[in-house]
Amino acid sequence: MTLQGVRWTADQVLALAPDDASRKAGSKLGAAGPWSEAGSCGEGTVWGLCKGSGSKPYRTVVDIADAAGPAYKCSCPSRKFPCKHALGLLLLWAAGDGAVPPGRAPDWAEQWITGRRERTAREPAAGAAGAGPADPEAARRRAERRAERITAGATELEQRLADLLRSGLASAEQAGYGLWEETAARMVDAQAPGLAARVRELGAIPSSGPGWPVRLLEECALLHLLDQGWLRRDELPPDLAATVRSRVGLPGAADGPPVRDHWLVLAQYDTADTRLTTRRIWLHGTGTGRGALLLSYGAAGRAPELSLPVGLAFDAEIRAHPGSGQLRAALGERFAAPAPTAVRPPGVTTARAAECYGEALRDDPWLESVPVTLAEVVPVQDGEGWQLADAGSEAALPLTPAAVTRPGLWRLVALSGGAPVTVFGECGHRGFTPLTAWPRDGGELVTLC
Repeated sequence: MTLQGVRWTADQVLALAPDDASRKAGSKLGAAGPWSEAGSCGEGTVWGLCKGSGSKPYRTVVDIADAAGPAYKCSCPSRKFPCKHALGLLLLWAAGDGAVPPGRAPDWAEQWITGRRERTAREPAAGAAGAGPADPEAARRRAERRAERITAGATELEQRLADLLRSGLASAEQAGYGLWEETAARMVDAQAPGLAARVRELGAIPSSGPGWPVRLLEECALLHLLDQGWLRRDELPPDLAATVRSRVGLPGAADGPPVRDHWLVLAQYDTADTRLTTRRIWLHGTGTGRGALLLSYGAAGRAPELSLPVGLAFDAEIRAHPGSGQLRAALGERFAAPAPTAVRPPGVTTARAAECYGEALRDDPWLESVPVTLAEVVPVQDGEGWQLADAGSEAALPLTPAAVTRPGLWRLVALSGGAPVTVFGECGHRGFTPLTAWPRDGGELVTLC
């Protein structure tokens, strides 16, 4: 399929943006004004010169058709990938108004594309040749030492939870966040980042508003359950033990059998803290009907490298991570560039969505949410906030507080216009978070996150 045959939409381009600032800046560059000598070729390359603040324009080129995913090159000094110039060039191309005509790539663009594809072709062979035999005995000793540290950390955490309950939950409000940060630091020292993250979440609960003692008690109970799961992991079924290891911060390798399919990119969004940016990409297998979650990470202030266009599907293999009820997978070999597909995941009612979350908790009690597609729902507002209600029924799911504050809510309301739509998102104990939506009779995905 030629480049002209897989024209992207503006939403699919903007879904690649590493942050809101890049999205806004790229949108401003999506017009012909700052661009010159723009062009494209059927092999999947888009290029152009963008006028900047200096005397020389920025050289920007994008490789769309590579099976390894979109790649970008720009002479600007930005450390973001893609930069605003790459986003603007793709938006200009996506408009399809002739501003990016077909043609032959200039030498500077051709050299980069050729070099990149040659390196991509050599990397698998080089990796196989350079992989030496691991020392299984040394790996076993390292794993045992880390397990001992985590066990010591979990034992200490159990004592601190017992002290909290003995002195009363009101003491948590008086102690402030410092107590929890110090405890979290101890869990980091114990090489249990999963426990550390949950302890930090406890510290924010006393200042979260009315009803915080109940929420704190619930989270303490879940943390106690995770501690006990680790301390008694040898007594658990293998899949549940793998889930416990993952939750404390020891995710296993993605060693499941490879599953090849055309994977529809349903949603992509980032969450960030002071140390790390985490990108979540939800996939739907158009042939298998299987869901999968890809995780990618970037150091603080930098976007993760993996970026896939929402609404397109790509031919690839994935391998599942171990654990009961786990949807996390690792992306393996990709066989073709992303392309449009008419396939959409089937939807369920709001009641069935809540049931899906309840069933998933049996396999993973610490699960925050599950991916769900809601069919025939209408966004409505009542006295307590926004909901997604089943068309022709009084059943509904409340939206999470985070979803209500996002601009995507108004995009969803505009898409619906009071009529039923299909919405994909995450359903959990806090409610439903919509991530993408499309008209009930199909059509392009609208990004809401």
